[in-house]
Amino acid sequence: MVEHGEMIEDDVVVDIKLTNDEIIQWQLMQYRSMECLVRKKKSLRARYTYGIIFSLVNLVAWFLRDYGQRVSLHFNIIKVCGHEGHECFQTVGVLRMSLGCFIFFFVMFLTTCGTTKLFSIRSTWHSGWWTSKFAILVITLVFSFFIPSDYIHIYGKIFLILQLVSVIEFIAWWNAYWMPSDRKRQSSCCGLFMSTLFYMASLCGIIVMYALYAPKPSCTLNIFFITWTAILLLVMMAISLHSKVNKGLLSSGIMASYVVFLCWSALRSEPANEKCSPQKHENKHVDWITVLGFLIGVSAIVIATFSTGIDSQTFQLKKQEVQMEDDIPYSYGFFHLIFSLGAMYFAMLFISWNLDSSTRKWSIDVGWASTWVKIVNEWFAATIYLWKLISPIVRQPKIMNHEEPMQEEHQQDSD
Repeated sequence: MVEHGEMIEDDVVVDIKLTNDEIIQWQLMQYRSMECLVRKKKSLRARYTYGIIFSLVNLVAWFLRDYGQRVSLHFNIIKVCGHEGHECFQTVGVLRMSLGCFIFFFVMFLTTCGTTKLFSIRSTWHSGWWTSKFAILVITLVFSFFIPSDYIHIYGKIFLILQLVSVIEFIAWWNAYWMPSDRKRQSSCCGLFMSTLFYMASLCGIIVMYALYAPKPSCTLNIFFITWTAILLLVMMAISLHSKVNKGLLSSGIMASYVVFLCWSALRSEPANEKCSPQKHENKHVDWITVLGFLIGVSAIVIATFSTGIDSQTFQLKKQEVQMEDDIPYSYGFFHLIFSLGAMYFAMLFISWNLDSSTRKWSIDVGWASTWVKIVNEWFAATIYLWKLISPIVRQPKIMNHEEPMQEEHQQDSD
């Protein structure tokens, strides 16, 4: 009995030791959870710091474009800026600031790409070390002002090509996202209401554009832009309702509104001194509406870049995996990559997509280059959407012709 009792006491002692180990392990897990939470909050706060840096570079680029040359008269100018600083201000100044910002965020992309865990050194680099990163930013911005202007123009032209390619890819993804599924019918009341709403908005947009931007028969270019947009709407609607396509009106209605918006945005980008522009009779001095429009435009650039940078899951092709406790809350590499491309994008908007001419003060994305870029984007959008509609029909005969020999071989083998 005593031995049995001793055995029981031994068992109790063992149980107490296990319980103590579990308590220690639980405390360690709690500590690690708290540490993960602190690091996640620090990582999330870092996003806003990068957003502030991006916004400040935007404002400095605007200052160099509109007022830099006037201020430069009171300071000594580096030799690479040329006579009276022409190579460091206006269009070239914007490109230099953009290049410096691009290099900084691209360096951050290279040093944080592939980071997955909060406790890694690269995660700490992303969320901290602000003094070192500020020094790198200053170095890249100063370095960009020592690059000859010919190379700066090449940098701008590279993004013109990248922008057109990215628009095609984005619109293709956007259309694929909105394309109705074969298992879902678009004849519901909600779908019918939304499609009607989008087409009514598109029709109203066409009428308003004719009234504002084509008031006279001599406005031939604007009439062509608007009329061609209306033709594209009819073609998209007819093909989407075709019996072999049968995709309904919802997706084509959304696409119609998007195409009309691109056309309207292109017409608004026409220079104010054009005879068919509604802004031609406006006073040329800078008023509060112009300033407010500029501030809204800059804010839109920053917000769009920031929101796209933190939403990397939208562009992932594979299924989202289960996130562990020590996983980073968003993709650091993707975040910095978007900001580096955003640096190129704001430069193009500030110089109105034209590398060889200056823009009006407090203006953004105005000029014939901006107009044609948006018109080309509109045509690309409509073309890709139409291809998305008809490509299954075009490829279906090829697939069937390829499957027939395979079926014949299978029958011969079975015989």
